[in-house]
Amino acid sequence: MRWAHGGPGAVPAMPPPPPVPPMPRQAPAAGPALTEWLRTARPEAEPGVWRYGHRPKPPEDPDRLDDRQLLGGAALALLGGLLVWSLAYNGYLPPLMWPLGWIMPDSWRGTGKAVNLIHVYRVVLALLLAYVFGRLGRWDEVWRRHVRPRPADRDGAGTTPAAVSGGGPADPVLWPRLRAAGEHAAADRLTAEIHAGRMTDVDYARIERAWQSVRAEPARQPEFAREVLERGAAAFTHPSGARDLPVRAARHDLLTGQVRLGAAPDEERNPYAYRGVRLALEPALLSTSLLVVGPSAAGKTSRVVRPAVESLALQALAGRAAVVAVGAPGAGLGPDEAYDVVIRLGSPGSAHDLDLYGGTEDPDEAAAVLAEALVGDAPGGPGVPGSEADTRRAATVLAQLIGPHRAAHGRFPSVPELRELLDGVPVALAALRQACEAAGDGAALRELDARERQSGRPGDPGPLLADRIALLDRPAFAGFFDTGGTTRPFAMRDLEHPLRVRIDLPERGHAEASRLLARLLLAQFTAGARNRDERSLFACLVLDDAEQTLTPASVRAVQRLRTANAGVVLALRSLDELPEPLRAAAVGAVGCRVVLSGVSTWDGEVFAQAWGREWVKTEDVTHNPDFSGGPLRRAARGVRTLFTGVRATTRSVTVRTVQRERWSASDLAHEVPPGHAVVSLTTVRGETSPPVLTRLGE
Repeated sequence: MRWAHGGPGAVPAMPPPPPVPPMPRQAPAAGPALTEWLRTARPEAEPGVWRYGHRPKPPEDPDRLDDRQLLGGAALALLGGLLVWSLAYNGYLPPLMWPLGWIMPDSWRGTGKAVNLIHVYRVVLALLLAYVFGRLGRWDEVWRRHVRPRPADRDGAGTTPAAVSGGGPADPVLWPRLRAAGEHAAADRLTAEIHAGRMTDVDYARIERAWQSVRAEPARQPEFAREVLERGAAAFTHPSGARDLPVRAARHDLLTGQVRLGAAPDEERNPYAYRGVRLALEPALLSTSLLVVGPSAAGKTSRVVRPAVESLALQALAGRAAVVAVGAPGAGLGPDEAYDVVIRLGSPGSAHDLDLYGGTEDPDEAAAVLAEALVGDAPGGPGVPGSEADTRRAATVLAQLIGPHRAAHGRFPSVPELRELLDGVPVALAALRQACEAAGDGAALRELDARERQSGRPGDPGPLLADRIALLDRPAFAGFFDTGGTTRPFAMRDLEHPLRVRIDLPERGHAEASRLLARLLLAQFTAGARNRDERSLFACLVLDDAEQTLTPASVRAVQRLRTANAGVVLALRSLDELPEPLRAAAVGAVGCRVVLSGVSTWDGEVFAQAWGREWVKTEDVTHNPDFSGGPLRRAARGVRTLFTGVRATTRSVTVRTVQRERWSASDLAHEVPPGHAVVSLTTVRGETSPPVLTRLGE
């Protein structure tokens, strides 16, 4: 479906069913063959771990030696064993040969039997020395770790995902679920498409999603089989006709819905379970929402936001998600060809428009959302955003005007009309009253009477609302936010479908309007996502620049998205871009947090408090003057002190268990290397990961 922006006669149009789309001429990103991709294991893992080919780690051993110590000790034991054997063989260690004399009969001495017994004894001695020095050098651990790794350390390649999840070792290339349901012909067709190279990972995920919907409605199974037999890998194609993105900037796994974010270095600072593994994002994590904080050029967009948007766009093509990405023009959120709808607010060349009222037909709901955008950030005290009472009063004023306007004209007012009504222009109010009288709507007239009584009173939010809506009543926005019915602007209500939408906000000369629009989009999304009928689709709003976007109401609304299979991604240069009372609340409202290198200690303090403390063992070392020993020993120490200038001391070590911040504010500000971030993740089920130092982009 098209969301048009243009002159009279531009009406919504349904495109004809697309023909069978051709395969992409080349893969958008390098990756394994589809058969290998399907057969690679994806074992269950901790939250955020990249599951494709993941190697589960053995339980942590507190006495485990690192590789250097282990191999060094093994080499030393080997050299020691060879030395002892050489000395014993050449007769330099007589005690080792004494048992030979004890067991050899006197009659054998000087005979061939004695020679054979000596050879046997030396073999037994060599085996005994190998056993003893092998135990000393931990050669069994060297064998398990480096020669024949345990099954838990092996790569899962070659094992099917079904086997890992307990569903049996069936080959997914053969579409076993379709065969189990009796659809052998459809399964054969899809298997042939895979072997012929005509199917992509998006095709597989899309058809698998369609089959899941058939399992929920068995009556659709014949239709499913017919579509597969006719179109093969192109069955159930996205309405856009696209079967892949024009380019991929990140590594994706559509079977798990994951996109790779980076790799956790194998170092003591990271928890054992995450050392050396790769981290990833997925809808189960984004459902708890994601906050990304880092200064400009730290990689917020290119290394975190862009991969997340790209993953959601791929899942939209597979019929699993809907995404709205909001940023400045040229923000790097992907090419136009990667989206179904691109709205360039303030640009005359924009082919699509935005619904100011979010697509709702309820005046009260429209007024509440619009009031949140217009006055939700208005100061209600020293450094405090607007109170709920202020927002409710503003919503009441808007409802008293847009409700009668809809009753009289069958539509909500346009931006210029709404500005005139809020300004209290007599001609505009009189015309609206006459239209309501002509329609015979007594309730609308009572609303207008109430608005006239409140107008001009101290504390009336009307003038503030008029000033804020005037930001959108500018020549640059002429023709946008159409309510006349000649076009159908995009609205958040349309997220019932697997859409890919990008909205470019005007920044040059319209910074305040851009922030107002960002608040409007966030308010519309949180309201629309909770009211969706189709919640099997994951819906996500991505704000590449969330400066001055969050309000007390929107922070609470973000928390409620978890139960609606929806989430938001918020990117900030610093928490200073939020009102001070909202900073801790915003960090606490989201389940996933990414702190990039270069943040300030003030920002780090908020995250340090959110991540809390952990119990750790510390060693306190003290040095005290050494007064032990007799006169001779003390005199020797005195001579050494006279010549070296260093007084002899004794060393004592005290081991204690104390609570320490997982990541302190100073660590976040000064210990995170460039290109790295500290990442903590939470699933919608409540599973959490500790903060993990991550090298982004790997």
